[in-house]
Amino acid sequence: MTGRRAWAASRSVLLKSPSDDTASPPLVFSVSKRPQIITSREDFLRFNKRKDVTHEDWEAIARLCNLCWRTGLSANVPRETIKHADQKSDEVTIRGATISMFDIDAVNLDAGRFFSDSEYAAGREACVVGTDILENLFGGAPPESVIGQDVRIAGRPFEIVGVAEKKGKIFGFSRDNLIYIPYTAYQKIYGARNSLVVFIQAASAEKITEVEDQVRAIMRNRRGKTFRDEEDGFALETQDVFLNLYGSATSNIYLVTIGVAAISLVVGGIVVMNIMLVSVTERTKEIGIRKAVGARQTDILRQFLIEAVTVTAIGGAIGVVTGFGLAYLISMLMGFPLLMSAGSALLGVGVSSLVGIISGLWPAWRAARLHPIDALRARRFDVARKQAALVSDYPGRERRRHHGHLHGLDYSGIESRVRRTDRSSWV
Repeated sequence: MTGRRAWAASRSVLLKSPSDDTASPPLVFSVSKRPQIITSREDFLRFNKRKDVTHEDWEAIARLCNLCWRTGLSANVPRETIKHADQKSDEVTIRGATISMFDIDAVNLDAGRFFSDSEYAAGREACVVGTDILENLFGGAPPESVIGQDVRIAGRPFEIVGVAEKKGKIFGFSRDNLIYIPYTAYQKIYGARNSLVVFIQAASAEKITEVEDQVRAIMRNRRGKTFRDEEDGFALETQDVFLNLYGSATSNIYLVTIGVAAISLVVGGIVVMNIMLVSVTERTKEIGIRKAVGARQTDILRQFLIEAVTVTAIGGAIGVVTGFGLAYLISMLMGFPLLMSAGSALLGVGVSSLVGIISGLWPAWRAARLHPIDALRARRFDVARKQAALVSDYPGRERRRHHGHLHGLDYSGIESRVRRTDRSSWV
């Protein structure tokens, strides 16, 4: 699991969240040995049989692709331990890159500079670090204060020449826990045995298809492929593969969320209806008195509808506040962008109010249809029935009489009055 997290973090360097100030490079695609997303073990084994993408492949693309605006080379070590003095940071991505990768990755600096052409050519131990390195190794020191200091990568000291701007997280993975080093220095430490990733950037959206076709033709020629071969022998992908993965993963979540919300609304509506029905039953005398002094059916109907809408609107407002609070917490923990919309909040409260109207309509109509005399009589009948229930069962009556004899109490008068009240209530 840790390896997958580090791999995804290294692959997401080019991506920017919608909250970023600048747009992500939309015209970048990559050439690699394997696709970035592999869904089966069989595909993984098949892709591993392909030839590695090498430094010579990048040189051929840079030399022969006249439509390519920029080309860059990248190699990653996703799980490296970095040290400074007695501090260390684990799971750091080491990104061996050409100088052009800073432009392709749209890297901006908080302090310092990128490594120069001469440093790259000489394979000098210079590096540009992300902000997580400052937090983990330098105690959150200001970016300017770490310029010129060393960090040890694979036992070798690398001088910090620049600090990249903070990019935050995407899909829960930090994009700042990485270090850029010259690819020539990367070769000295890790060798050139692993397959590389070549990045190509087009000058405009209109040319992206032509650029992809030209790069594909160059790579197929280097792989000895003819028009009869359907298999390219390499993966050519844009960074939209992550967005497509996110879309396919969240589409099912959206459907489940809609289903759960619909069920919650139905259950909530039933609960509100039961609450209002109980309220009508308990307030029958109040309804009778109000109608006896001149209240109309519309007044009673409006009263109970307002109560039902008030209950559901308050519940909807609490739900909106809770939802935004949880969304903010998730965005802080996982790095997902948080988009708060007043329209969605009003829509949530509005839907809750609509559920209140629908659920409260039947209880309110039932209350409005009560006749004042029947309402007052029903209240009196309910009291009588409750009193009669206290003495209706013979064993209970005998126990009460025994209890009365013991304590000097007489229940006989109460029972006779209850029976008379019970009979008169039916008149």
